[in-house]
Amino acid sequence: MALTLFDINLDLIEAIAVEAGDAIMRVYENTIDVSYKDDKSPLTEADLSANRVIVAGLKKHYPEFPILTEEAVGDFKGPSMDGYYWLVDPLDGTKEFIKKNGEFTVNIALIYHGVPVLGVVLAPAKGLTYRAQEGEGAWKREGHGELKKIQVSLHKHGTPWKVMGSRSHGDAAMDAWLLKLGLHELVPMGSSLKVCLIAEGFAHVYPRLGPTRLWDTAAAHAILKEAGGEIRTLEGEVLSYGNPSEVLNPFFIASCHT
Repeated sequence: MALTLFDINLDLIEAIAVEAGDAIMRVYENTIDVSYKDDKSPLTEADLSANRVIVAGLKKHYPEFPILTEEAVGDFKGPSMDGYYWLVDPLDGTKEFIKKNGEFTVNIALIYHGVPVLGVVLAPAKGLTYRAQEGEGAWKREGHGELKKIQVSLHKHGTPWKVMGSRSHGDAAMDAWLLKLGLHELVPMGSSLKVCLIAEGFAHVYPRLGPTRLWDTAAAHAILKEAGGEIRTLEGEVLSYGNPSEVLNPFFIASCHT
């Protein structure tokens, strides 16, 4: 019988993320050597070490599900016959990692027919873990503490919007969007933490009017959905992961509202 979402042990996926986070922190605590990919994005040994840990862990425990990871896109041959695949960013926020500001994450998601149905986001330098599985709610762990359920905080009419913004990306389009939004407070943050902070009720919205890729958003998207929010394109469609041959996301809005 084929595996399904309900056969996945979320504790185990979190443990794999923690192991990857440990590998990242070993590099973080020393001098960071940086190289650059063909698209000019930075690459460090931490990206590669975390990727090795995650791929080995997922293949060992759930070999039935293919893996699409940022660090080995060419190895991915498509979803399983049942429509499942893992979507992994072993180190989201490499620029923040290089700056040593702590705002980087490990992202592991399970996709089913284009929908993120499981997600783990670990911020190893901050000791934070966010996790969700479809139908089971969204949860946060601080350090080695107990899991606490999280949910979005809906924006109240007439009050300022709390807006998450990229720490490494900003432009005129974003400024125009904020002007149209009205009264707001902008909070800069790196990596998928922006979406997780909406999921836990700290902020209301994150407009992304610049390039991202599937692995940047999927894990946090799963968490936000279970916390009561959603990520939609500028046309209002729910952000989909159903065509992994096209890894570039459209521009989107992550919001506390569905």
